[in-house]
Amino acid sequence: MTLLTELYSFLKPDQIKTDNESLLHYGKDWTTYFDVKAQAILFPESIHEVQQIVFWAVKNKMALIPSGGRTGLSGAAVATQGEVVISFDKMNKIKEFNSIDRQVTCEPGVVVEELQNFALQKNLFYPIEFAAQGSSQIGGTIATNAGGIKVLRYGMTRDWIVGLKVITGTGALLDLNKGLVKNATGYDLRHLFIGSEGTLGLIVEATIKLSMQPPPLKTLLLACPSLDRIMSLYNLFKEKCVLTAFEMFSDKALSYVLESTQMAPPFGTHSPFYAVLEVECPHESTEDIILECFEKGMELQLITDGLLAQSEEQSHTFWCFREQISESLSRFSPYKNDLSVKISAVPNFVSELDRVLKQSYPLWTVVWFGHIGDGNLHINILRPPGMGKEEFVRECQKVDQLVFETTQKFSGSISAEHGVGLTKKPFLHFSRSQEEIQILKQIKTVFDPLNIMNPGKIIDSAH
Repeated sequence: MTLLTELYSFLKPDQIKTDNESLLHYGKDWTTYFDVKAQAILFPESIHEVQQIVFWAVKNKMALIPSGGRTGLSGAAVATQGEVVISFDKMNKIKEFNSIDRQVTCEPGVVVEELQNFALQKNLFYPIEFAAQGSSQIGGTIATNAGGIKVLRYGMTRDWIVGLKVITGTGALLDLNKGLVKNATGYDLRHLFIGSEGTLGLIVEATIKLSMQPPPLKTLLLACPSLDRIMSLYNLFKEKCVLTAFEMFSDKALSYVLESTQMAPPFGTHSPFYAVLEVECPHESTEDIILECFEKGMELQLITDGLLAQSEEQSHTFWCFREQISESLSRFSPYKNDLSVKISAVPNFVSELDRVLKQSYPLWTVVWFGHIGDGNLHINILRPPGMGKEEFVRECQKVDQLVFETTQKFSGSISAEHGVGLTKKPFLHFSRSQEEIQILKQIKTVFDPLNIMNPGKIIDSAH
């Protein structure tokens, strides 16, 4: 405890936790295959306290791991080497709102759903939506450049961040971009920190732009005979409508949701795949266009059955079929991959990937779902009964090689939105060239010369 004793000179006793329950709770994320070995959990309440913690870490060469809602799926927030975890739970205030600029300034611990609700109160909209928005924190979503279900209409988190305050691995406080719409003064360091997974420094404040509220939306649930026809369906609707979301899931995924939630099946018969569509409907005439697309899809045999939500409650039910998939699979401790390719490459990519998975896992259960509208597929491999987690991970990682070789062949990304962290680090070269990886290491050295900021995540240090 001698090393930690210094912390009491600027933190209160309730801001430092070393009990085993806290270490296990705050020292991990949603990944389940890493042993947690945190040394302490710190709960700063201000930027000044975060800076003091970093100065202490620099002095003692102590590794720090930032922790938000801990909903990540790459191991980026897991303490495995006796690191000190910085939780931003107590830095959870919405500090300032500017109605003229439509900008809001938040501390990193603000929960995404709270920001969304705040925006609604101002008759505005924060469009980054995903299943874990009720527990994910703004700082974590920025550090991982979170995506979600509305990316094809509104983009990633990166597109909504107009200012950041960060503390680097030397303790320097940087105020980046300051909410400016135009700023042509050289390198935009803000974007280096977005998606950096805490490896360059700590996000301590964010200025976020908000959007006008969207027009009324219509939600459809469609049954489809094959994945390639889902892509044809996507093109059909995209040509005629403004799509906010276009999501796909397999019948296998739906079966786990129905079992977990006890919801009723949406249709009388089963279909191999389903799509949930969200379409902007500003005028009554737009609904006629939506129905025309539906009828055309039936005529072309792209759709075998379908429903147009007639109420907000029914729309919520349609989304539950998609949003509850991860929760319904959690008891199997699935091995996850989230991959992306250009939207135009999705049909051929899926066909080849499906062949690889069937050859590799002929007796295992593989569950597909994804954000087809932005080229992002999620693959969940369920751990067979009786197989230990270490053996399961080893077997999955063997096939990762084939999966990522296929992804590389299509010039895709081995991580569309979950990040690199620990899980994808050994495979980074499938998406990044050796020259790029070397530059990433050099950038990290500039911001974090002692390698104390989330070391070992994304890349190994150049030291």
